[in-house]
Amino acid sequence: MSGEATPPLARSTLDRAAHRRGDSQWLTEAWLRARILLLDSPNEGRTLARTDASPPTLVLFGAADVPAGSESMAMFLGVEPDGVPVFAVDAPLPALPGTRAVNLREVGHLLADREAGIFTTALALLNWHTRHGYSASTGAPTAMDEAGWSRVDRNGGRIWPRTDPAMIVLVHDGVDGPDGRCLLGNNAGWPGTPGGRRYSCLAGYVEPGESAEAAVLREVREEVDIAVERIGYAGSQAWPFPGSLMLGFLATADPEDPVRVDPSEIAYARWFSRREIGAALAGRTVDVGDGARLILPPPSSIALFLIHRWLDGWVDGDR
Repeated sequence: MSGEATPPLARSTLDRAAHRRGDSQWLTEAWLRARILLLDSPNEGRTLARTDASPPTLVLFGAADVPAGSESMAMFLGVEPDGVPVFAVDAPLPALPGTRAVNLREVGHLLADREAGIFTTALALLNWHTRHGYSASTGAPTAMDEAGWSRVDRNGGRIWPRTDPAMIVLVHDGVDGPDGRCLLGNNAGWPGTPGGRRYSCLAGYVEPGESAEAAVLREVREEVDIAVERIGYAGSQAWPFPGSLMLGFLATADPEDPVRVDPSEIAYARWFSRREIGAALAGRTVDVGDGARLILPPPSSIALFLIHRWLDGWVDGDR
């Protein structure tokens, strides 16, 4: 991902065609010629992919190949550049030779722009529907409407998909070259990895009445008791696990300031040099104490995108 200008789950080629969501006649006709992604909600929203291809390719079905009645619960994702509509359906995955069930974390960074956008959008919508079967204001059951882009209760009350904004920041010392350092943390809630310890960027939800930049200042102070400066926006991507939008930043801090972690949130935090991060990315062992090796964030995350951006010298948008 070195040098990439866009986070891996921020890529798409779909025209969302929002004006079609309430057009029942068009949707009925579109279903018959659509490409359809199957998602298995009880199985982490996995879908089928051919992973022997490079890049992997998602399996998209025709209307005749999906469970009968699927159109009544289909989520309209948009229209492809060739004019073909795309839908997603929550359904068990069939057994097809040469395919396997995959999740978005596993393959999102490997997919082409088109398929990354389809999978990310579909999973974000599916997870929203799964969590909003009842109205938060009345408690009444809700049903899907507008081709998956809203839900209504029996009294006509309507709710629309919501995304939770969260900030994520790579704190660094502003120093060029291999000795420049970044501050990464190990979340107290992460499961242990035999022989390894995952370190990632600091992150947290944006609170009501708060700007994303203010959240950066607050979260870093809360988690590691460090003051940051020169906060710069780097990009964003959906993180539908279940429904976040990750707003990525870089910021500077003084590595001489003592790091004091909040143990309820962060188990470990420390500064790493570019030399150490580069070694870990190259597959070499970087010792982080107690016999554990450094493990970096997964490739589909914006955290690794930010780390690459800093490692490659991209700070505040300039090399």
